[in-house]
Amino acid sequence: MSFLNCAPRWSASDALLARKILHRLQPASVLDSIRQDPALIMTLAGLPPDPWQTKLLRSQTTSSALLCCRQAGKSTVTAALALRVALLEPPALVLLLSSTLRQSGELFCDKVMRLYNALRRPVPTVQESALTMGLANGSRIISLPGDEKSIRGYSSVSLLIVDEAARVDDALYYALRPMLAVSRGRLVCLSTPFGKRGWFYEAWNSPEPWDRYRILAHDCPRITREFLNEERRVLGPRWYAQEYECSFEDTVDQVFAHEDIVAAMCADLRPLLLE
Repeated sequence: MSFLNCAPRWSASDALLARKILHRLQPASVLDSIRQDPALIMTLAGLPPDPWQTKLLRSQTTSSALLCCRQAGKSTVTAALALRVALLEPPALVLLLSSTLRQSGELFCDKVMRLYNALRRPVPTVQESALTMGLANGSRIISLPGDEKSIRGYSSVSLLIVDEAARVDDALYYALRPMLAVSRGRLVCLSTPFGKRGWFYEAWNSPEPWDRYRILAHDCPRITREFLNEERRVLGPRWYAQEYECSFEDTVDQVFAHEDIVAAMCADLRPLLLE
């Protein structure tokens, strides 16, 4: 996909120049450029990053939480991060996980591989399938299913990406974290909100030192005001707030509002029945 379609602020001459620069670079020069500025992995592929994407690609933090509206570019930037780690930090093990294998496979095929091909494959592959890639430098990128029983066994993980994190079960998330214990690898969780429940909601609102990114629809230059006005009319306030304004809304089947439940709790009350 050309960044003429992805980022209107870039002109046709900018796009042509980026293509010419990439085609003049040798694979080693491509790697050196990305090593000097990690954000260039998107720019050289024809996908100039938004400011928040640039910040994430350059960040050295070990835990990042991306709370983003739909179509904000969260999957694209995490795919770029996965590919950068595999290219520049061999022999890296990069795991892509979502609530279903189809979703993690989509992140790999539609995002990681497209980016890799756009960069003209600066490091050749020794293994390649619909769900995994092994590079000649010893790095691997693997898509995993959202099944706690079938993902155990991986260790020394350099980067763990959890896609649609708000829909990933608590048990699965807790089974993932030990994979980073020895390697001290990086954890990146990305999602649109999905109710006031689960580990992702709790992590986002916790005092834990996550590197947090909150991107609303009106922050994204590729989403027009006209489209958002139409979505607001069609979806209604609750779904619009969840999908485009990154709001953790009460679930549809919830009998009592989350705020009412919290307000009803009090740690100072003595129990009615005392032993």
